Amino acid sequence: MPVVKAARQQTGFRTTVAVTGQHRQMLDQVFTVFGEKPDIDLNLMAPNQTLAGITANVVSRMSEVLSELKPDVMLVHGDTPTAMAAAMAGFYNRTLIGHVEAGLRSNDLQRPWPEEFNRVAIDAIADYRFAPTRSAYENLLKEYNSRSKILVTGNTGIDALLYVSRRIDEDESLLRQISQRYAFLDQGRDLILVTGHRRESFGEGFERICDGLLGVAQRQNVDVLYPVHLNPIVQSVVQKRLRGQSNIHLIEPVEYVDMVYLMKRAKLIITDSGGIQEEGPALGRPVLVMRDVTERPEALSTGIVKLIGTDPKRMQDEVSRLLEDENHYNASARPTFPYGDGTASLQIVSFLKKEFAA
Repeated sequence: MPVVKAARQQTGFRTTVAVTGQHRQMLDQVFTVFGEKPDIDLNLMAPNQTLAGITANVVSRMSEVLSELKPDVMLVHGDTPTAMAAAMAGFYNRTLIGHVEAGLRSNDLQRPWPEEFNRVAIDAIADYRFAPTRSAYENLLKEYNSRSKILVTGNTGIDALLYVSRRIDEDESLLRQISQRYAFLDQGRDLILVTGHRRESFGEGFERICDGLLGVAQRQNVDVLYPVHLNPIVQSVVQKRLRGQSNIHLIEPVEYVDMVYLMKRAKLIITDSGGIQEEGPALGRPVLVMRDVTERPEALSTGIVKLIGTDPKRMQDEVSRLLEDENHYNASARPTFPYGDGTASLQIVSFLKKEFAA
């Protein structure tokens, strides 16, 4: 959204925003937060769809969109199936492709799955690759696509985070409204915020995650808040294993503004999210990552983010250390910005303006 806003404000640009409808509930509320709306809504999502099915649909429909619009350049963001399939459509239509958040690598196509494949595939065909860090830039230099132009910008996700964080801090009415939604949380307890949805953890992995959270909840001084992903596989395990625990609160997925508020309020975060590995350090919140590998080594190097896998004992031990060792917590809870200073979107748009003015 920061890229969209920066592009719309730029004279000489004709900006069209197309969405497929992936993650519909989250998508709609994010547009609302930023005062935007899509120009084209393909609304392709369907219950129980396969990755192959959605990929085929996106390639087909986005090809139609590109044939009609004939854009000078198409930007895709991140590593979703939507981004990968839209990039394929651009390649087939000989449209110039810019990849925002290029170069992230775990170097294991199975983890995270299918995201690692998606981003590798996009970067193999993109004409412009906007890397969030120097490490991501160096990853791109090692790979097949040597003809593209690469720019290190920071991550636009940090632009969005800082924008919303400022809104929460400066708008007393907004803060009061959000706080009231979470009045059920005990102000006298440490808040542990949890998110989990990765496909590679389906099955035994999520059972182990639930075991770990049950152990963490044995602490009397914590509230565990888990906005549960809508994927039925995640819902079935989490609701069965964790429902009914007095200090584990299972809620619907929350809007982006609420998530930023909850991250700011949390004592620590347990997650398998890629984005939160960037957002946690920027907010000065320790992040325990329920994965064995990560495409964000810069986050690990800060000491604020730590990989714990899905080992229940490891989760409980790391939570205990953060909550009981004040020196360790303070060292892990300092604002750090390995993913940029909040100007990535302006850098991307400025680059494109110069590129097409030549």
